[in-house]
Amino acid sequence: MASRRFLPVLLLLFVGSGCAALIYEVVWFQLLQLVIGSSSVSLAVLLGTFMGGLCLGSLTLSRVIPSKHHPLLVYAVLELGIGLIGVIVLFAMPLVGNVYTAWAGSGTWGLVMRGIAAGVCMLPPTMLMGATLPALARWVETTPTGVSWLGFFYAGNTAGAVVGSLLAGFYLLRVFDMPTATYVAATLNTGIALVAFLLAKATPHQMTAATPQSTEPPAGARRRSLPSTTTAVGSSQSEQGTSFVYFAIALSGMTALAAEVIWTRTLSLLFGGSTYTFSLILATFLVGLGIGSSVGAALSRGTVSPRTLLAWCQALLVGAIAWTAFLLTESLPYWPIDPSLSMDPWFNFQLDFARCLWTVLPGAILWGASFPLALSSVVTTDKDPARLVGGLFAANTLGAIVGAIGAGLAVAWYGSQHAQQFLMAVCAISSLVVISSALTTTASGGVLRFAMVVLVIGAGSAALAVRAVHPVPGLLVAYGRYAATRVGTAEYIYVGEGLNSSVAVSRLSNGVLNYHNAGKVQASSEPQDMRLQRMLGHLTTLVPSRARSVLVIGCGAGVTAGAVSVDPMVERVTIAEIEPLVVKTVSTYFSEHNFDVVRNPKVHVQIDDARHFLVTTTEKFDAITSDPLDPWVKGAAMLYTREFFELAKRHLNPGGVVTLFVQLYESNEGAVKSEIGTFFEAFPKGVVFGNTYNGAGYDLVLLGQLEPAPISIDEMEARLRRPEYTPVAMSLHQIGFSSAVDLLSTYAGSAPDLAGWLKDAAINRDRNLRLQYLAGLGLNLRQGDMIYRNILAYRRSPEGVFSGSDEMKSLLRNGILR
Repeated sequence: MASRRFLPVLLLLFVGSGCAALIYEVVWFQLLQLVIGSSSVSLAVLLGTFMGGLCLGSLTLSRVIPSKHHPLLVYAVLELGIGLIGVIVLFAMPLVGNVYTAWAGSGTWGLVMRGIAAGVCMLPPTMLMGATLPALARWVETTPTGVSWLGFFYAGNTAGAVVGSLLAGFYLLRVFDMPTATYVAATLNTGIALVAFLLAKATPHQMTAATPQSTEPPAGARRRSLPSTTTAVGSSQSEQGTSFVYFAIALSGMTALAAEVIWTRTLSLLFGGSTYTFSLILATFLVGLGIGSSVGAALSRGTVSPRTLLAWCQALLVGAIAWTAFLLTESLPYWPIDPSLSMDPWFNFQLDFARCLWTVLPGAILWGASFPLALSSVVTTDKDPARLVGGLFAANTLGAIVGAIGAGLAVAWYGSQHAQQFLMAVCAISSLVVISSALTTTASGGVLRFAMVVLVIGAGSAALAVRAVHPVPGLLVAYGRYAATRVGTAEYIYVGEGLNSSVAVSRLSNGVLNYHNAGKVQASSEPQDMRLQRMLGHLTTLVPSRARSVLVIGCGAGVTAGAVSVDPMVERVTIAEIEPLVVKTVSTYFSEHNFDVVRNPKVHVQIDDARHFLVTTTEKFDAITSDPLDPWVKGAAMLYTREFFELAKRHLNPGGVVTLFVQLYESNEGAVKSEIGTFFEAFPKGVVFGNTYNGAGYDLVLLGQLEPAPISIDEMEARLRRPEYTPVAMSLHQIGFSSAVDLLSTYAGSAPDLAGWLKDAAINRDRNLRLQYLAGLGLNLRQGDMIYRNILAYRRSPEGVFSGSDEMKSLLRNGILR
C-alpha cells in the first residue's frame, strides 16, 4: 500500500516536472525551427513529434518496465534521463542542423527529413516525459480515492506547465538565452529525481499482480463499484464500454488541441502576434486545463458514475466552443480598447491575460475535467494501472496530434467558422459515445433517462450554438489590436485565412489600398509605403555592378519585388514567401502597383520559410533583399539574426549586396539598435538610408556589400539615363526621386558613424532571438521620429561611402543636408 502522507509531495514534484517540460518545449521548438523552418508544415512536424513522443512513452512504459521495480525509482530515473537528454539536445543541435542541411530537399523527401530531424531531437526525451504518469500509477491505489490522486497529479503537471510557459516566455528567454533556460529545466529534473529517490527509500514497494483496494471504504464506495469481471457477458460489456471511453477521450484531445490552434490564431490578431502573446494564450489554456483537472479529480472520488460527468463535460463543450467563437468574432474586437494609450507594455499584457481568461477558460476547464473523469471510468483492480493510465493518456495525446495538425488545414480549406462548427459536432459525438459506453454496462432506467435528456438538450443546444459561430471579421484581420479604433474606416474587399496567417485587403475612402497580415497594415499604396518598398527594391539592383539574379524575402504587396523585376539587368527573381494566400492576393489586387510581378515570366515564387529555403538551396544570388514581417511577430526574428545574415552572405555571388527593411514605427530604440547592430556585425561597412513621412522618421533601408566598395553615383546616374532603364526611372519618379542623387540623399549614416549609438545594442543571435523579446515590448509605441533623430545625430559626412565626380559628390552632400 502506498504511503498516503507523501502524495502531496509527489504532487509538488509533478508541478516541477510540468514546469521543466514546458521550458524544454519552448526551447526545442525555437531551436528546431531554426533548422527545419517555421512554416505550418514544419510546425506541424514539430508538434506531432513532441506529442507523438508523449504518446509512445505512455504506451511503452508498462510493457518495458516490469512492475517489480519501485515506481518512485522508475520516476526518478525518468526525470534524470529527461534532464540529461535535454542538455545533450542543446549541444547536438548544430550537428543535426548540418546533417539536415546536407540531405534536406523539397517535396516528400524534404518532409521526411524534417520528421527525422525532429524525431532525433525530441522523441527520446518526450517518450520519457510521457512515461512519468504511468510510472507513478503503480504507486497509487486503484480505488476512487487513489485514482483521483492521479487526476490531481495531472492537474499539478498542468499547473507547472503554466509556470514554465510564463517563466520561459517572459523571463528566461527574454533576459538570458536558450542554453540558460535549458539548464534551469535540467536542474529542475535533477532536483525532482533526487527527491523521488529519497521517497523511494522511505516507502518500500511490494509488487502485486494488481494494486489492492484499500480495506477502508472510500467516500462513495457503497454507491459505486468497479467494473465486474465475474461473467463472460459482464467482461465483454465492460471491455466494450472501456473502449468507448478511450475513443471519447481521444476525441476530447482532438477537439482541445484543434480549438487551441484556432483560438490562438484569432487571439494573436487581437493581441498582436508577439512571443509574449503566444505565452499568455498557452498559459491561459493550461490554467483552464489545470482547474478542470482538479475539479474532475475531486468529483471522481465520490460520484456514482464518472462516465455521466464525462458525458456532460463533452456535451457542454458544444456551448463552450460557441461562447469562445462568438466572443472572438462579435464581441472582443469591438471592446473600446486602444493599446497605444499605455506606454508600459505590462499593462497591456494584464489586459490581454484578462480577456484571454474570459474567452478561453470555459472550454479549457471542461477539457481538463474530462481526463480524470475518463481515468476514473476505466480503472479496474485486475489490470496493471500503468497500462490503464498509459493507454488513456496515449489515446488523449493521439487525438491531440490529429487535432493540432488538422486544425491548420481545416482553417485554410474551410475557414475557422466551419472548423469550429465541426469541433462542436465532434464534442456532441464524444458525449454520445460516452453515453453508449454506459449503456453497454448497465440498462438501468436512470441511465436511459439520462441518455434521452442529453440527446434532446444536446440536439437543441447544438443547433442554437452553431448559429453563434461567425467568420472572422475583416476588421479584425486587418487591424487586429486596433480594430475598435478603425470601425467604419475602410471597405474590406478581400479577407482570407491561409495555412500560416490571415490576409485582408482594404480600400480607404481616398482609394488607398492596404495589404494586411498579422492584424496590421504590412504594405499599402500610401506614398510613404510605396517610397519605402521601391527604395528597397531599386537600391538592391542599382548598387551592385551587375544584379542578374535576385532573392526577395517576403512577397508582401509585391511592390519591392516589382521594383526589382523592372530592372533590365535582372534576369531572374526568386520570391520566398511562407504563405501561399499572399501571392494569390497581391496578384489580384496590387498588380497595378507592383508591375504585375507575380505573372512576370522571370519571376519564380518559392513557397517556403525564407530561412529554410536558404538553408536547403545551393543557388547563389547577386543581391538579396529582405522585407519580412515585423520583428515583433513570433518567428520573424529568425530572419534578423547574425547567423542568418552570414547565411545570406554565403549565398551571394562576388560583388553581391543585401538590403534589409527596418521599421521605426511600432518599435522602440532597443529593438532598432538590435536590428542595425546585428546587421552591421555581419556587414561592418553597412549603410543606412532613411524614409521619412512629413519630415519625420518612418522606416529605414540597410545595405551591406559582400566586398565593401564605395557606391558610384556617376554609374547609377548613367544607368538611369539609359533608355532601357526608363521603367526604373519612372518608378523612382513616382515616389519623388528624379535622379540617383535624390535616391542616395536619403543617406542616414554608416556603420562607423553609428558605432557610438550602437555600443549597447543587443546582438540578435540564434541562441537568444533577443530581437523578438525587445520588439514585443514596443509594438504599441510611436517613437519612430525620435529614434530617427537620434540616428541622424551620429551621422557624419559620407566620405568613402560614395564615389563619383566632384560635382556629383557636392550635389549629394547638399542633398543629404537638406
